[in-house]
Amino acid sequence: MIDGKTFRQGFDKFMKAEVTKNARMQVQLPNGEFYDIVGIKLLENKIIGSKDTHRLVLSCQKPTEIMGNPIKVL
Repeated sequence: MIDGKTFRQGFDKFMKAEVTKNARMQVQLPNGEFYDIVGIKLLENKIIGSKDTHRLVLSCQKPTEIMGNPIKVL
């Protein structure tokens, strides 16, 4: 698990490259499937005494455009 601050630090490093700014955003599920990210929400937890008061949730859906297998990880 990572927090929003750590996610932002990693994401900012990727955003320095122009090719990344126009890249398709996807999430890879544990079974290896790729899903498109379609939104992000900030949710407040209602659990009393929880150390995690808020969470960022990425919404995803099955891709409408089929992409081939990745060539390599950069």
